[in-house]
This record gives sequence, structure tokens and C-alpha cells, in this order.
Amino acid sequence: MIQGWTLAGWIQIALFCAIVLALVKPLGLYMTRVFTGARTPLSPLLRPVECGLYRLAGIDERHEQHWLTYAGAMLVFHAAGFVLLYGILRLQAVLPLNPADQGAVAPDLAFNTAVSFVTNTNWQNYGGESTLSYLSQMLGLTHQNFLSAATGIALAVALIRGFSRASSRTVGSFWVDLTRCTLYVLLPLCIAYTLFLVWQGVPQTLAPYAEATTLEGGQQTIALGPVASQVAIKMLGTNGGGFFNANAAHPFENPTAWSNLVQMVSIFALGAALTNVFGRMVGDERQGWAILAAMGVLFLAGVAITYAAEGAGNPLLNALGLQGGNLEGKELRFGIPGSALFAVVTTAASCGAVNAMHDAFTALGGLIPLVNMQLGEIIVGGVGAGLYGMLVFVVVAIFVAGLMVGRTPEYLGKKIEAREVKMAMLAILCLPLMMLGFTALATVLPAGLSGPANAGPHGFSEILYGFTSAAANNGSAFAGLSGNTPFYNLTLGAGMLVGRFFVIIPALAIAGSLAAKKTVPASAGTFPTHGGLFVGLLVGVILIVGGLTFFPSLALGPIVEHLAGAAGQTFAAAGG
Repeated sequence: MIQGWTLAGWIQIALFCAIVLALVKPLGLYMTRVFTGARTPLSPLLRPVECGLYRLAGIDERHEQHWLTYAGAMLVFHAAGFVLLYGILRLQAVLPLNPADQGAVAPDLAFNTAVSFVTNTNWQNYGGESTLSYLSQMLGLTHQNFLSAATGIALAVALIRGFSRASSRTVGSFWVDLTRCTLYVLLPLCIAYTLFLVWQGVPQTLAPYAEATTLEGGQQTIALGPVASQVAIKMLGTNGGGFFNANAAHPFENPTAWSNLVQMVSIFALGAALTNVFGRMVGDERQGWAILAAMGVLFLAGVAITYAAEGAGNPLLNALGLQGGNLEGKELRFGIPGSALFAVVTTAASCGAVNAMHDAFTALGGLIPLVNMQLGEIIVGGVGAGLYGMLVFVVVAIFVAGLMVGRTPEYLGKKIEAREVKMAMLAILCLPLMMLGFTALATVLPAGLSGPANAGPHGFSEILYGFTSAAANNGSAFAGLSGNTPFYNLTLGAGMLVGRFFVIIPALAIAGSLAAKKTVPASAGTFPTHGGLFVGLLVGVILIVGGLTFFPSLALGPIVEHLAGAAGQTFAAAGG
């Protein structure tokens, strides 16, 4: 038995993986029927509502869009969502449903928050219970949680159509995809999910904050609110923004071991099932399983390293005879396995919810969440975003395979040519530009250096983690970075915008290019893309691209900390 691993911990991890795998096919079948316009069990109830929404908005559901029109509709929609959310935050003091009399959110923080939730990042430079009203939480944040998640899924489906269609100028209708995803997928699941959370003890109320008398006779204000409904979509839609500052470590957001397990499963459920949607829509489910297998290899490797590092504990404390795992920053009701698994799940997907403080993890334990995000959030990833991010890497992997055998790369009967490879590399390289570029800026400017709570390598890790989380649209933080300053609010906001839309646009361009191509029949020289060889190639390409792009920067942070022999060890700024 490797130090730090226990049988009980691995049983928890195995149970989580088994539940996720069991959900892949039924959810994949259901979503395939939704996005192909087939009848579903909810159609008798929801089809009249869907048609009514189209008539109200003046949408012809039979009219499909060119990829440029699809992208334009998406950008206009999100621009309007940003303006709406920014306005709600700035005017919150005079709007209703504000029992705690929260004031207006500052302009730079309102900008950062509006960008964060519109881009499905949910980075939070504020404490929810001390900053936002009930109306801001519901109409502002929860509303955007639904729409940003639905957008990610819609864009993934548009890219799938690019692979599945031939000689077509269209990739679907953004308005139809957005409506169907919200109405048939997210809303029904979140209603059931919210009821489960209420049963577990999560509040769902519009009553004012409660006043309690402590055992010492003092007064304590207990924050309440419509929590369960926001937690449901924040997890299912891989948004991650907490109602409370402590996020999923707060007992009102995640009270029990059962709620912890269900929240982790819900983070992965739709993203994993979209691989099955891909396989079904391209006519070969094995293609979807191959992509899921590549995700699974990277995920299990990350879990094993994180769990071992956290279970082994702090090497300095171990040297003093204080043996045991690293429980700093963790909730005892979840323990080390539940905390380590949650950290890997939430950063493998672009969720960002946390049930433990990643800043208190060991050096290697904190490294894996950072690597997960820097690989592009493609290990299941955000709902939709993970799949289209992985398919971008598939294009690169197929191109590499073609170079090795000296023939034009093909994938699912489509020739992968210069245009697709250029768009794929553009989508991949925009992330390190934001992550490393803003990190470099923050480490030389006084406004940036004032943010981290620690000096030396760990302080560098806090800055790097922050900009990585923003550009990867994850939203989790090392918790040691004080980000509510004009510098960090603006730079993190810029990173979120680029990380979301500079990946989406090239992905849609690939979809449009592939949809217009004819299908080429498979031949004896066609590289099979549903077996172990392809899975290994795809994993290798992901790691090589990630290694060449990011690992030099990582060596300056968590790896240096680990080699120094102390989790969380910091150096004086002069000797760093």
C-alpha cells in the first residue's frame, strides 16, 4: 500500500467513477434526442412551451445558421447578458429582495463578476453572503449559470454537427440549441437536484438572515437565502460560484457526505455524457468512448497523485514525528479522500467549486489542480466546453498521426487540413498567452505583488493559479490571493473573456469548415480512432503540448515548493 492511500479512500473514488460511467449512456441518449429534435419523455409537457418561446422571440426553429451567424448570435446574446448582470450588481441597493441591505457593488468588482458569470467561470472576488442581495444571487448569478452552461453545450453540439455532416453550410441554430438545452436538460435536472439538496439540509428561502444567541450569550447573524437552487445549477452546469464565501465547504451548501458525492457526480455527469452524444451523432459510439477513455486516463492519474500527496501529509510535520495526512484547510466531514477527489474533479471540469482550500494542499496536491486547468479544461471539462476543447486536441493529434505516416490526416471521414489545424492551435495557444502573460505582469508590478499572501514560490503559485483559473474559465482559487483590487478585477476579467471566446470562435470555425467538406470513405490506410492506440496518441499529444507550454512556469512554483521539502513552505522575498 502506497503511503497516504487507504482502501476506504479508493472505494470512494471507485464508487464515484462507477456512478459517472453508469450515467453516460442514458444521459447521452436523452441529450442526443433533444438536440436532434426527436421526441423525449418530456416532450408532451415541454414542447408547447418551447414552441411558445420561439413565437415570442420570432425564431423559426427550422432555419439553421452558418457558423459565423451562429457565433455572432452567441456573442450578442452574451453581451446583453453582461450588461444585464452588471446593471443588477450596480443597482442592487435600490432593487427589491435585499433583506440584508447590501449596497451597490463597486464598478471594477461588478465588471469582474459580470464577466465571470457570463463566461461560465464564476471567479468570485467577494463573499456572497456579505456582498450580494437575494435578487442578485437569483436573477443575476443563477440566471447566468443556466445560460452560460447551455451555451457551452450548444457550442459542443454545433461542433459535433461539423463532424457528422457533409457538404453543409450550417451547424444548427444557436437559439434553438440554447432553448432546448435549458428547457429539456438543465431545468428538469436542477428541479430534482434542488429538492434533493433541500432534503439534505441546504436552505431554500427568501426569509431574512437569522439572528441567533450563542452559548456565550452573544449575537450571531446566520446567512440564509435561496441556496439550493443556485448550488444545483452551479454544480450541474460546472459554474462553481458559491452562494457563500466558503463555497462547497460551507455546511449550508454541502452539508453531508451524500451531498458531497452527488455534487461531484453532477459536475462530471453532463460533460461525460456529451462524449456519448458525440459518438451517437457521428454514427459510431466507439468514437465517444475513446475520447472518454483519454479523459479517464488523465483524470485517474491526477486523482492518484493528489490523493497520495494529501494522504502522505506535510513532510516537515512527518519529520517531527507528527505522522498523518494533511487535514489543513479540509472539512473533517469529507476527509482527505473526499477533499482530494473533489479538488481533482472540480479542476478537471471547469467548475471551480471547492470543498477544501487548495492553498493549504501539499505542493504536489496543489500542482494537479493547476495542471488540470493548464491542459485546457479538457479532462471532461465544463459542460460542452470540455468536449469541444478535447476535439480541438483531437484535430492536432490526427494531424500528428498524418505526419508520421506521410498521408493527409483524416478523422471520421473528414480530411484535416491546414485551416483546421491553424484554428486548433489558435484555440490552444490563446490560453497560455493569458495565463503566463498576466502572471508575468503581476509579478513585476506593485499592484500585482500586493495580491499574494505569501512570498517566494508559494506566492508565485497563488498568482499563477489565479490567472490560470480565470483563463481556463474554472473559477477556483488558491485562496491566498487577495483579488478584489482594480488591477486583479480588470486583468482577471480580461483573462476570462479571452479564455472563453477566443477558444469558442476557432472551434466554431472548425465546425463550419468540417461541415462543408465531403465525407471520404475509409481505406486500408485510414488511422483507426476508436482503439487504444488512438487514446494513447491523444493523451500523449495533450501532455506534450501542455508540457512545452506550461511546465517551465510550473517549475517556479509548486515543483520548487515540493523539492524544498515542505508543503506550503515559503521563502523570504529576498531569498526566493
